[in-house]
Amino acid sequence: MYPNPEVARYINENFEPVRVHVLEHRDEYKRLGERYDAQWTPTILILDSDGEERHRIEGFLPVDDFLSQLTLGLARSAFQRQDFAEAERLYRGIVNRFPSTDAAAESLYWAGVSRYKATDDANALRDTAASFQGRYQDTTWAKKASVWE
Repeated sequence: MYPNPEVARYINENFEPVRVHVLEHRDEYKRLGERYDAQWTPTILILDSDGEERHRIEGFLPVDDFLSQLTLGLARSAFQRQDFAEAERLYRGIVNRFPSTDAAAESLYWAGVSRYKATDDANALRDTAASFQGRYQDTTWAKKASVWE
């Protein structure tokens, strides 16, 4: 389904992929499209075990951007389960492995929030705000973190 071997391996190792093709599975596509408000293809949904959407990727992306978005979905799922240590690990992994992607600044922000939620130590937020001084300073995520300085 995914021509890039790294992407295919990552998906198979971390997800239970389900493919619903707009032409080949018309009825299922219509049913799921309505349930999840899928307006465009491809739409990649990362769902939790209850079928609740945790992250959405719409349209095609280059490999690093796609992998970072998939990892962002895993991190959001961990955060939702209140597995803050795992969420922080995944968010920091995005920042370290995919620093030039759109997901990196958002991940830096949520890594700090995850550490704060795990430890109740406000230094986690201050440290995160300081991290934005060196990179991603022109992003919305830096603005959001600025209140923690």
